[in-house]
Amino acid sequence: MTRWRTRIAGLMSLVLAAGLAVAAGVPAHAAGYEPISGSGSTWSQNALDQWRSNVATNYGLTVSFSGQGSTTGRRNFIDGIVDFAVSEIPFQAVAEAGGSPEIPFPTDKQRGYAYMPIVAGGTAFMYHLVIGGKRVTNLRLSGEVITKIFTGKITKWNDPAIKADNPGLALPDKTVTPIIRSDGSGTTAQFTLWMSKQHSALWSDFTASVGRGPGLTSQYPLFPGAKGQTGSNGVSGYVAQAYGEGAITYVETSYAIEQGFPVAKVLNKSDYYVEPTSEAVAVALLSAQINTNPSSPDYLTQILDGVYNSGDPRAYPLSSYSYMIVPTEVKTSAAPTFTTAKGASLGTFASYFLCEGQQQAGPLGYSPLPMNLVLAGFEQIKRIPGAEGANVDPNKCNNPTFSPGDNPSSNRLAASAPQPAACDKRGLDQCTSGTAGAKDPTDVSGSGSGGTSSNTAGAGGSTGGATGGAAVGTDVLYDEYGNVIGEGTGTTGSASVVASPYTVEATGWGWQQSAMLGAVLLLLAAVVAPPLVVRAMRSGSGAGR
Repeated sequence: MTRWRTRIAGLMSLVLAAGLAVAAGVPAHAAGYEPISGSGSTWSQNALDQWRSNVATNYGLTVSFSGQGSTTGRRNFIDGIVDFAVSEIPFQAVAEAGGSPEIPFPTDKQRGYAYMPIVAGGTAFMYHLVIGGKRVTNLRLSGEVITKIFTGKITKWNDPAIKADNPGLALPDKTVTPIIRSDGSGTTAQFTLWMSKQHSALWSDFTASVGRGPGLTSQYPLFPGAKGQTGSNGVSGYVAQAYGEGAITYVETSYAIEQGFPVAKVLNKSDYYVEPTSEAVAVALLSAQINTNPSSPDYLTQILDGVYNSGDPRAYPLSSYSYMIVPTEVKTSAAPTFTTAKGASLGTFASYFLCEGQQQAGPLGYSPLPMNLVLAGFEQIKRIPGAEGANVDPNKCNNPTFSPGDNPSSNRLAASAPQPAACDKRGLDQCTSGTAGAKDPTDVSGSGSGGTSSNTAGAGGSTGGATGGAAVGTDVLYDEYGNVIGEGTGTTGSASVVASPYTVEATGWGWQQSAMLGAVLLLLAAVVAPPLVVRAMRSGSGAGR
């Protein structure tokens, strides 16, 4: 009888443990996940940190990431120090200042690799400007003015060129302090690429004056009046401090939201000043050219000339997406720490951020990847050794930009993006609405008229302003098909506002609630069933005597 009690108790304990594991959202195979590591982009780090937290909670998968800049990430991947890297640009075959050509794996360390899209966003211009004791939240800047600021040709906030962009502001006679990245940065590379393409004469004059070549660079040259800081947190943190008044930097929008600060609206080719919202980025990237040749070493990398010159009035011109660099071979001579077991973990993580993880992109200040890039990312997952078990089915991918059966070239977010407001058109009017992490309006203090950017989103044809619909900073919840099922009030922000990690909450009675009920019933069964079973066995045993 003691043997039966022990067996029953053991069985019930196993069932109870399984029920509690399901209720906690931990898959049965979670214990088998091998930890993986990566390094690189700080531009993408806020999204990566959120996703790492989510997979740790939901899958028991440990992903470590060191945001040291894209250049360091690519170098670490070449050296086999990490399992993956994240970068805004591909490997650079031409040596930059103080560096050497990035040749992925010398002859004795040959290992295949691939670029995988990870998240889209806008390179934004976070600033700290005060008029009459009140922080400005509605600054507008043309591309030429931005380039002149970051090449030392504009040094005062009341420069006539900045005043022309901002007729509604009585700009102060205060020094402009450009804050640049002092480390190797993909954000710097994307920004300098844009300047070299769109304002080549200004950029070439500047680079010649500092002894550099005229193209893009990951290492921004320090120039008189500028200050260098390390990482996205470094440049945004400087601007956000009290001593940062008068400063401006280039950084992913997510960091301005995190700091509770505004970003400049940038003039596009349709003569509208546009904020880098998730919708504006999605619209702009419709004009991106993507290397679609699977046999090319630069497969899935982007050509952004069409984005810079998009004629859509809703488009934000400095839009792009970043890459995860993943191994496609296991070779102990190249990376003794990478195995097929780690490949299984990397495949699961990649599948997660291409699908469910993109639901957090907008609220964090990014733009979710569209279906064509997700499908291309699935093909890259299939090339990772050991990742055969990862989900690569678009019909089981809860990405907010598409639903099952959608055309791969469609983007629901871009289709519903609102048109800009009349007061965002270049001219004598200037919208007073705030941006990014500082939504409070700015009073008209100059000669121009005001206006607001609030509106409702339409399918590419609605009227009104630039920040309607599912705006950056708004907590948007999606169902499994990408439909919006609820949204919060967003971030109005002050200097002390810091973004919290965003997690999509379950609404109503879902599988988690059912699992929890099942666990409770199992617990009751574990307590009640053994005595009943033992009693029944005793009765049966007595009847047989």
